[in-house]
Amino acid sequence: MRPGRARQRRGASRALAGAVLGAAAARAAYTALTRRPPGVAGRAGTELWDRTNHRGEPVTLLEGPAFVAGAAAAGLLLPGVPARVRAAALLAGTGSGVLGGYDDLAGSGSSRGFKGHLAALARGEVTTGAVKILGIGATGLAAAALAGSPARTRTGRAADTLLNGAIVAASANLMNLFDLRPGRAIKVGLLAGTPLALTASGSAVVAAPLGAAAALLPEDLGERAMLGDTGANALGALLGLAATRLPLAPRLAVLAGLAGLNAASEFVSFTKVIAANPVLNRLDMLGRRPPQPAPVPEPAPAPATPA
Repeated sequence: MRPGRARQRRGASRALAGAVLGAAAARAAYTALTRRPPGVAGRAGTELWDRTNHRGEPVTLLEGPAFVAGAAAAGLLLPGVPARVRAAALLAGTGSGVLGGYDDLAGSGSSRGFKGHLAALARGEVTTGAVKILGIGATGLAAAALAGSPARTRTGRAADTLLNGAIVAASANLMNLFDLRPGRAIKVGLLAGTPLALTASGSAVVAAPLGAAAALLPEDLGERAMLGDTGANALGALLGLAATRLPLAPRLAVLAGLAGLNAASEFVSFTKVIAANPVLNRLDMLGRRPPQPAPVPEPAPAPATPA
């Protein structure tokens, strides 16, 4: 058997094992968390994690912690992963998830997007979103430094770490922008991550989170739960870390695409763009309940006729 083909088979086997482990761990974590939702002093678990979705119906944010726990557990158990890559994946996924969880539980929503958080900082107000953005940037750099580069590059080690850290952070932020409708962020993650999982270099990082995300997709599509910042930031960070295993030219292209989409989100609604495109809209609605029809106003009563 040719060495290249053997490497591909090993990568596919590792990806399958990681996906199965991630799915099993995420489902177990979700069952445990929803059975006994964790609370804090003075706030019950259900009060802490329950939110209202775009239909005005209750959903739980515990899908996010379940995803983080499942991806982390599977990443630790998956055999054949280099120690540095394993540690980087644990840091990227868990670190981004914790920072996203902080924004989920403590954020007010008064400032949105990079512009909103930077404007708040200029006024001397430190928002939870600003803490998350800066924290995920630092986490991305640290994870990139831990993982190292898969091959020697002419950019130099420091520049390569900056490039990879930017990819991790930008991917984490972008995935969160898709978590506005049921299943959307997970679908984007599966579409972007599957090609990476089939490469020998990326499969070790992304297979477990893809399995975890796929296992939680029915809860998301059923509008019983959502990833929230916790899960979406973690999923994006792990996808970004997998992309850092690519050669230099594809990594530069990935960063350009991530930067462009993040910048576009400040001016364009992704939901409106998806709804206006028949192919994207069909994919977005796949497995979802139909949109809620707009209420029909009752006709005004006819004026009374004089007797």
